[in-house]
Amino acid sequence: MHCERASRVRLSTLDDAGAVSIRNFLTHNIDAGSTLRTDGWRGYSDAALVGYTHRVRVVRTPERAHRVAPHIHRLFSNLKTWLNGTHHGVEPKYLQSYLDEFVFRFNRRNTPMAAFQTLLGLSTQKVPFTLPELVHRSQP
Repeated sequence: MHCERASRVRLSTLDDAGAVSIRNFLTHNIDAGSTLRTDGWRGYSDAALVGYTHRVRVVRTPERAHRVAPHIHRLFSNLKTWLNGTHHGVEPKYLQSYLDEFVFRFNRRNTPMAAFQTLLGLSTQKVPFTLPELVHRSQP
């Protein structure tokens, strides 16, 4: 049996789950020509997936969906546990920032020292914000 494991992820909030939004996400995050495996949801339309090989695997009941894509189900389970357990929930206007942090941590989970070095390197190249600037940036 071939054992797979999740490698790198990308997460983004979308205004809707239409073909245009899905297409934009794919274009910015996945190389053209890649193979996408999905659960057969209708939102993964031909228009959204132009330029990709699309492999669909449908399950008979929602209770078995984790068997088709165990990695994504585990990822979202971990994300929900982290958001609710560590942060006790998140306001929608801040969700993308939390997703960015989760992705940063997830993609560096096997090399924690690299994560620290990356964060340290980024912090030395950025100009710090003042408190009023931070408050202003968080306003809708």
